[in-house]
Amino acid sequence: MDVRKISAIAIFIALSAVGAMIKIPSPIGSIALDSFPALLAAVILGPVSGAIVAGLGHIISAFIGGMTLGPFHFLIMVEMAVLTWMFSILYINGKKVGAFFLFFISNAFVLALPFAFLISPGFYTLLVPGLTVATAVNVVLAVLLLPHLEPVLKKIIFKDGLAE
Repeated sequence: MDVRKISAIAIFIALSAVGAMIKIPSPIGSIALDSFPALLAAVILGPVSGAIVAGLGHIISAFIGGMTLGPFHFLIMVEMAVLTWMFSILYINGKKVGAFFLFFISNAFVLALPFAFLISPGFYTLLVPGLTVATAVNVVLAVLLLPHLEPVLKKIIFKDGLAE
């Protein structure tokens, strides 16, 4: 991995940290706008880089929010990394609408399902509205900005706009 790509990953993690400070009101403090930079990274830098940004973005958001779910945030970190990896695979293979649909449905409704069993069904019900709003904002930002940012950032990060 070259220095440009490592630097780009670090920049996307920093952008995710900024998004992590923009919180959506919810019972836990980790629901925020940290996913948008991860979606950008997943498309521009690839699935593994996007997964790294997503996982670290969530943990940063959790720390900023006070780690209200304790070690459960590490489960969410892995879930976010896997979901962003899956998003990237679909998007890169031309299934853009499916990628955004998968990310929205999974992040807003599916990833929180373990908490219906680990904590309570009521807790899951409390999480869904905040997750839905945050996911919608992150996805809308990606839908609107990704087509414009992808070619520009690829040229900056990779010589001649081609992945190395």
